[in-house]
Amino acid sequence: MSVEVSLRHDFPGFALRVDFALSRPGVTALFGASGAGKSTVVSAIAGTFRPREGRIVVAGREVLDTAKGIFVPPQQRRAGMVFQDARLFPHMSVRDNLLFGWRRAPVKAEAGEIDRVIALLGLGALQDRRPRLLSGGEKSRVALGRALLSSPEFLLLDEPLAALDAQRRAEILPYLERLRDEAKLPMLYVSHSLDEVARLADDIVVMKDGSSVLQGSVFDVLTGLELPALAGSPPVGAVIAATVSAHRDDGLTALAFDGGTLFVSRLSDPLGTRLRLRVRAEEIMLALEEPHGISANNVLAAEVAAIAESGTQADIQLRCGATRLIARITRASAQRLALAPGKPVYAIVKSVTVDAPAAHRDALPSL
Repeated sequence: MSVEVSLRHDFPGFALRVDFALSRPGVTALFGASGAGKSTVVSAIAGTFRPREGRIVVAGREVLDTAKGIFVPPQQRRAGMVFQDARLFPHMSVRDNLLFGWRRAPVKAEAGEIDRVIALLGLGALQDRRPRLLSGGEKSRVALGRALLSSPEFLLLDEPLAALDAQRRAEILPYLERLRDEAKLPMLYVSHSLDEVARLADDIVVMKDGSSVLQGSVFDVLTGLELPALAGSPPVGAVIAATVSAHRDDGLTALAFDGGTLFVSRLSDPLGTRLRLRVRAEEIMLALEEPHGISANNVLAAEVAAIAESGTQADIQLRCGATRLIARITRASAQRLALAPGKPVYAIVKSVTVDAPAAHRDALPSL
């Protein structure tokens, strides 16, 4: 199911100019600095903000077309909303909060769907509690469940982790991963955290000063050298789709990707499991010759694709087969190695983060 968005609106000192499409189920991240216009876009899609000019199409159904005079009210758009403050009803139990969305859904899910959502979000033991007895992460999970049980055609998540501390974010992220992999709904996920985007998103729309300035697969956009300037932040590094290819006797697991193999401390996942890997830009060193006699297990043959320098830093985009990596080194190092597009190098990967479907893993130690 697709979602198409085109918006134009002028505020005092701020112009909204947005065009993008969610062409498949999964998570599209709406990313940008505070004040970029992300929440305004979400409000327009939800129907709580009416732009001067725009068109929004959900699954072939126009919910907004200012040229035709079409404006479908919010309650008829079938958008599941989750905000950074969970907005639970304090006088209701968890179960009653969950059923609030279900009872008011224009098309009610089957009763078995209630149990499935409760299991999906790990809410079974919490159903009789009131919101005041829940942690921040638990409240977020209940809000997600309520949105899912409203039988939405798509989900809008407006910075759902922004109000949580690091521990609570770590608690809720695995449930968001399960939601991504099992709900099969288009999701627009608003965030200013590149780490969240790298872990959760399939696609990304980058916003700057009210405009959508970049869109594409998270695998491509996050390794683009233009991202730091557009997003006002350093590169997060590469996101890699990999498959568990071997469990070795020396305690390592081999993860194959389109460009080589990475080794991490032994995983429990069976052979053939598809995982998402993240390699931060600062965790890659570069060498002109294949290194020997070092402790790192991960050395990849690569080729310099492009270079972007800023101040004392240099971001080196690498081609490793069909996969792109980013290494952040000093300008002095780049000059000493005489790096240039097309030059072969070896990428020494110091550490890897492994994100498995429906499971949270911390960054693995250097190997």
